[in-house]
Amino acid sequence: MDKIRVKQEILPTPVNGNEPCVIDLCSSDEEDDDNDNGDASILVGEKRARSDTVISPTPAKRVAVEEEEEGFGQSSEQAIVALPATPCNVVRPSPSPSSSSCKQFWKAGDYEGTSGGHWEVSAGGFDHVRVHPKFLHSNATSHKWALGAFAELLDNALDEVHSGATYVNVNMLSNRKDGSRMLLIEDNGGGMNPEKMRHCMSLGYSAKSKLANTIGQYGNGFKTSTMRLGADVIVFSRCPGKDGDSFTQTIGLLSYTFLKSTGKEDIVVPMLDYERNDSEWSPILRSSVSDWNKNVETIIQWSPFSTEDELLCQFNLMKEHGTRIIIYNLWEDDQGQLELDFDTDPHDIQLRGVNRDEKNISMATQYPNSRHFLTYKHSLRSYVSILYLRVPPEFRIILRGRDVEHHNIVNDMMHTNQITYRPKEGPGGQSNFSNMSAVVTIGFVKDAKHHVDVQGFNVYHKNRLIKPFWRIWNAAGSQGRGIIGVLEADFVEPAHDKQGFERTTVLSRLETRLLVMQKNYWRLNCHKIGYVSAQGKKSVKDSEDRESSPEYAVSTRKRGAALSSFKSPTSAAAAEKFESRTNVNRGGKGAVRHSKGVGSSKKSGKLGKNTSSRINGGAKPKGAPPAVEDINSEDDSDSDSSGEENDSVLPEKSFEPSKPPSSDSRTLSQLEQENETLKERLNKKEAVYVVLQDELRREKELRKKLEAEVQRTKDELEEVKKEQESLIDIFSEDRDRRDKEEQDLRNKLEEKEKEIQALVDEKSRGRR
Repeated sequence: MDKIRVKQEILPTPVNGNEPCVIDLCSSDEEDDDNDNGDASILVGEKRARSDTVISPTPAKRVAVEEEEEGFGQSSEQAIVALPATPCNVVRPSPSPSSSSCKQFWKAGDYEGTSGGHWEVSAGGFDHVRVHPKFLHSNATSHKWALGAFAELLDNALDEVHSGATYVNVNMLSNRKDGSRMLLIEDNGGGMNPEKMRHCMSLGYSAKSKLANTIGQYGNGFKTSTMRLGADVIVFSRCPGKDGDSFTQTIGLLSYTFLKSTGKEDIVVPMLDYERNDSEWSPILRSSVSDWNKNVETIIQWSPFSTEDELLCQFNLMKEHGTRIIIYNLWEDDQGQLELDFDTDPHDIQLRGVNRDEKNISMATQYPNSRHFLTYKHSLRSYVSILYLRVPPEFRIILRGRDVEHHNIVNDMMHTNQITYRPKEGPGGQSNFSNMSAVVTIGFVKDAKHHVDVQGFNVYHKNRLIKPFWRIWNAAGSQGRGIIGVLEADFVEPAHDKQGFERTTVLSRLETRLLVMQKNYWRLNCHKIGYVSAQGKKSVKDSEDRESSPEYAVSTRKRGAALSSFKSPTSAAAAEKFESRTNVNRGGKGAVRHSKGVGSSKKSGKLGKNTSSRINGGAKPKGAPPAVEDINSEDDSDSDSSGEENDSVLPEKSFEPSKPPSSDSRTLSQLEQENETLKERLNKKEAVYVVLQDELRREKELRKKLEAEVQRTKDELEEVKKEQESLIDIFSEDRDRRDKEEQDLRNKLEEKEKEIQALVDEKSRGRR
C-alpha cells in the first residue's frame, strides 16, 4: 500500500532551544512514542502552520480535501488528507475525592485541577492565553434561568432557515449506559463542516453577526447554553459543503466531566471527521491513526455511546444534512432531582423550584388569556410559543412529539392602542437610529376585568423575545394592573445571555417613554375595566372635604349676602369686605397676601405688582382652583407681617366705589371661566346622556321585540301541543275502534266454529 501524505503541524524552532509545549483544544497531553515529530495540536480558535509530511502506511483511505481559504499558504494541487483536531489521550478518572463530579450546577464550579507550574512561551516568543475548563462553568452562569439556555439553541436552529431548515426537534432520550435522561436538540439545517464545528466549539467565533435576519452574534451561545443544561454535550453534524457534493460529517465532544475528572488545565475537545467518497464514508486524518484511535476511545469512554458504530448510527437518524445535539449528565437541584421536569407533562419540559408557582398554574386554567404570563417562567412550551414575534410558515418547532403553536400576545389584548416610538438623536444631532422606530401595541389583557395582576411589555430584538413581560411601573396599589404591550426594539443592544438589554442611555429613554405610555393609557382607560384613576379619586376627595368643612359653609353664606348687596351702590364697602374675607377663608395665608396687595394705598405699587404677577402666573385656563393651588404653593414669608395693615386699610377702600379693585374683576373672570368650563362639561355630559338614552331606547325596543318573539314562540308551542293532544286522541279512538272490531270478529269466528262443530256432530250421528 502506498504511503499516505498527511498535513502535519511543524512547530517553529523555539527560543533558547526549549521546545514549546502547549495543551490545546483537541490535543494530547503526552507525546506519542511512535511519532518522532510530535502530535499536532491547536488551541481554541488557533490556526495551524502546516507542512507536507510522509508517515507510515495506515489502513485509512486516501481522500482529497477541499481547497483551503486564502491566507493559509496551501497549494491546491497537492492531494492531502484533511486535518481534524488532534486527538486527546484517554485518561482514566482519578479515584481521589476531589475528582468526584458535582451534579448541582451552581456548585459545579469548585474545580481546581492540577498545578499549572509550566507556563510555556509559544511561537515567536509571545505568551498565549490559556482557557481553563472552569471557564466553561463560569461562562454558563450568565444564564440564571435554564429556559433561556434552550432559547439560545433554538436561535441557532432558526438561523438555519436560510440553509433550508424546516424544523427543530427538542426531545428527551435515555442514556443506554446508565439509564439517565438526556436532552436532544436537532434540526435539518445546513450542518457544520469540520472547520465550522471547531468554530462552534471555540469561544467568540460568529459569522452570523455579519448576516442579516440572524439572531446569533456573539459566538458564545452554544457553550453557555449547553453547559447550563448539562455537564456534557456531544454534537453530530453532517454538511453537504458549499458545492452541495462535498459531504462531511463531524463528531465533537465538549465534556466538563471529562475535563474535571482528568484534571485538565485547558479545554480539550476530541473530534472525529469523516468525508464521503461515492457511497462510503472515510475518516479524515490530521496526524496519525494512533491519534485517531485515541480520539475514538476518548469519545466512547466519556459519551453515552459504547462503540464507534453506535456513534455513526446517529447520522442515520438525520437526512442528508443537519445537526444533532445531545446534552447529558443534566444538572440536579438541591433535593437531588433533575432541574428539568419531564414527568408532569409528557409533551412539555418544565422547571422545578422557585420558577414554578402552583397558584399561577391554577390561575392559568381559570384565565386563559393570561396563561403565558402565568406559565412562561416554568414551562418551555409556553415560553417558546412567544419566543419569536414571527415564525416562518414552513418552520416547525417540535417539543416532545408535538408542535409548539406560535402565539402573539396582541391576540390577548383588548382596547388596544398603537404608538410609534423613535429613538432620540444623540449629541450634535447625529443618531445611529434615524431610520429605526418601534411600534408599541399597548392594551388591557382580556382577563383584566377580573383584576388579575398581569402587566408588562414583551420587548423583542430582531424577532427574538429579550424581555418577557418587562414590568416598568411598580405602583404600590392597583395602578397599571392588566396593561400589557408588545414592541420590537432593534435599536437597543441585548446582553450576552439575551435575557435583558445593556444599560445604555437609549434603553433608559425607552424605559421612561414606556412608563409614560402606560400611565397615560391607565389614566384614560382604567374606568373601562372597573378601576378609578388616582386623579379622579383625589379630585372627588378634595371636593368632599372642602364642602364638608365649616369654613366652606360660612364662606358660602357670606358670598350669597355679598352678591345680593352688589345691587345697591351704597353697599360697595360691604361687598369689598366680603370678597376679601372670602378669599381669606378659601386661600389661607396666600389669600391674605392677595387682599393686602389690593387694599393697601400706601404700598399699591410694588406689592400690588407682585401679587398680580403671582395670580396671573398661577391662574389656569380651566378656572380658579388651579390658581388657588399655585398660590398656596408659594412661600408665605410676607403674609404674617401684613395682617394688621390689611385690617386698617380695607375700610378706606370703601370710599371709592367708582374704582372697583382689580382683584374683584380677576375673581369674577375666574368664576366666569369656571362657569364656562362647568357648562362645557355639562354639555358633554348631556351629550353622553343623550347617547345613553338612545342606546337605552334601542335596548328597550330590542327587548320588546325579543319578548314578542318569545311570546309568539310560546303560542306556537301551545298550538303544537294542542295538535299533539288531538292526534293522540284520534289515535286512541282509532285504536279502540279497531280493538272492538277485532273482538267482534273473534266472537263471530267462535260462533261459526260452534256451528261447524254442531254440523259435524250431526252428520256423524246420521251415518251411524
